Amino acid sequence: MTIRLFDSASREIRPLTPIQPGKVGIYHCGLTVQGPPHIGHIRKEVVFDVLRRWLEQAGLEVTIVANVTDIDDKILAKGEELGEPWFAVAYRNERALHAAYEVLGCRPPTYEPRATGHVPEMIEMIEILIDRGHAYPAKDDSGDVYFDVRSWPAYGELSNQSIDDMQPAADAPLSSKRDPRDFALWKGHKEGEPETASWPTPWGRGRPGWHLECSAMAAKYLGEKFDIHGGGLDLRFPHHENELAQSRAAGQEFANVWMHNAMLNLGGSKMAKSVGNTLMVSEVVKRVPAPALRYYLAAAHYRSIIEFSEEALAEAATAYARVEGFVTRASELVGVGEVGQVPASFADAMNDDLSVPAALAVLHNLVAEGNKAVGTGDKALVTQHLAAVRAMLDVLGLDPVTWAGAGANANDETLAVLVDQLLAQRTEAKAEKDFAAADLIRDQLTAAGVELEDTPAGTRWSVKGM
Repeated sequence: MTIRLFDSASREIRPLTPIQPGKVGIYHCGLTVQGPPHIGHIRKEVVFDVLRRWLEQAGLEVTIVANVTDIDDKILAKGEELGEPWFAVAYRNERALHAAYEVLGCRPPTYEPRATGHVPEMIEMIEILIDRGHAYPAKDDSGDVYFDVRSWPAYGELSNQSIDDMQPAADAPLSSKRDPRDFALWKGHKEGEPETASWPTPWGRGRPGWHLECSAMAAKYLGEKFDIHGGGLDLRFPHHENELAQSRAAGQEFANVWMHNAMLNLGGSKMAKSVGNTLMVSEVVKRVPAPALRYYLAAAHYRSIIEFSEEALAEAATAYARVEGFVTRASELVGVGEVGQVPASFADAMNDDLSVPAALAVLHNLVAEGNKAVGTGDKALVTQHLAAVRAMLDVLGLDPVTWAGAGANANDETLAVLVDQLLAQRTEAKAEKDFAAADLIRDQLTAAGVELEDTPAGTRWSVKGM
């Protein structure tokens, strides 16, 4: 089985050929934790979670590294604005990121390194770049250190730009640089900044530049050559361009494949804290079930822009409810059973640059056939379809039988016990033909937001909006 992915560097779909047979190493840029994650951030997490699941389905051992940028200009500014230590802001938002992972059923990364925990590796990398003639300390004694873009002829290869067409790097005064496009590897400590936000170096106290952080951490956890580097398309330039240049200039081969997901837009613009058009994950899952939000974020091809709308979100919730409904009805008829094999057409779609839209078409066609089999009572066919549907849902992280998102917690278990007790009382009342009591229990549950559906297999219940 050959998995093919679009490589942003070569701009072509290429077979994924693991560097180590049977293993795949993936690094994707995590969140700068100056605020809690919105659904634009989490689209990337869902994309790479699906990729990871598909690679594992193919029998590969996956190591996935997603960093946390916990030191940055924006974090310092937010701490000053709130009157809090910068590290308190970073930690609180890191916890919010983990909660968003969990609520949408994303498996945690194999490693999730923090930038502040890898300063020695960054300093070592800067020294290598200076020794090789690709970096220099600022001439104004500020403590800044810059990458010399003119020293690296391939600079611009990832974003397909020439240096002369690029805008200046807006990370320091131009007067301190040899070229306006030179970018900061290290930022000297400035008056008024917290002393805790700086580390000693041969060039004076300071803190790492954003681009340097990822290069140092990728090399530490995945080695100097690894399979896939990913992130949102907005990171291709300057962040990933700069990572590629500094890592190659330091003597590393770096990533074989560059994989970028497109943006999630709101009102025609990229969803971003800086323009105020964000939707927090914690708020959206109050309007639709968490699996429905995951379905929404996964359903479009990862290289296609999603233009957010409440209507589209509702349509995704309806589509997922149809799938979930089949799994529920089929399980009532034949039992949950085992997860089977994905259909060949589903595998073909996933192998073709992770084409989830085509894979979902296969899923929904089989769900329709499965519903017909449920209607005819053909248990053998229902069992077959259920096993295949669950296999596809497992790859997408959407199997309602094993849903891993937050919500399968002690409160839900307590609610289930209470509802089941009331339903048992209702069943007993109906058996005794005390229909008034049975209706009263139903009305009480409905008023509490619990919806009931009487089926030949018994009463099915769900929490309204979940």
